[in-house]
Amino acid sequence: MSTLCEIRNLSVTYRGQTLPALDHIDLDITTGERLAIIGESGSGKSTLARAVAGLLPPGAKLAGEMRWSSGGSPLPGRDLGFVFQDPSSSLNPVLTIGEQVAEGVRRHLRLSWREAYAHALKMLERVRLSQPDKAMRAFPHQLSGGQRQRVAIAAALAAKPGILIADEATSALDMVVQAEIVSLLDELVREASMTLIFITHDIGLASGFANRVAIFKDGRLVEAGPTGLVLSSPREAYTRTLIASHRDLTTPPLIREAAP
Repeated sequence: MSTLCEIRNLSVTYRGQTLPALDHIDLDITTGERLAIIGESGSGKSTLARAVAGLLPPGAKLAGEMRWSSGGSPLPGRDLGFVFQDPSSSLNPVLTIGEQVAEGVRRHLRLSWREAYAHALKMLERVRLSQPDKAMRAFPHQLSGGQRQRVAIAAALAAKPGILIADEATSALDMVVQAEIVSLLDELVREASMTLIFITHDIGLASGFANRVAIFKDGRLVEAGPTGLVLSSPREAYTRTLIASHRDLTTPPLIREAAP
């Protein structure tokens, strides 16, 4: 696998804050990998996701470099899909699900409304949303949290991006639905040979499908490497604490419960 993005000496400071949210981060992102960014709340993991996606808020000060193999930053929505923790934040409450997914497809793939609508329906089927025809006509408030997250995934993947970032995309869901969503994400990115950046505080959840992990604490990158190596031979005390706090990393409970 080739290097997709080289992150060097990256720091981010938000407006009104003196301490950086990210502090001199060096990290490579590899084409086709499933990279889990792990850390507690405030560790900087979501800031990294937004910096990579070009979605930092106005006033955020960014220093350092992100060198993409393509020569330019990926275009959000077209080259890079983003799934947020709360799907309601990315869904318009006054538009139907079909209208919202089709609009993104039409804009990025330059399809007619008829073609975009048909593609949107296929995407809802692909994320295994129950009764996709009915869901196309529904409004976000008429769907459950898990259904809305499936819609958000469908919208993020609709333009066939090469990179998908899922930022705590399962943390607001119950354990059974979490397992279903993680299994779905794993399946979809494998099928499309996409790069997945999975942001989570749950090292056990990430251990079930990520082939590489990066551990963050207080805005710094503590440790990174192949998942099996980091879990079996962690170098840093903080990583050992995270591992010790999880009851079973050899077979993560969420993945085990999702298995048929």
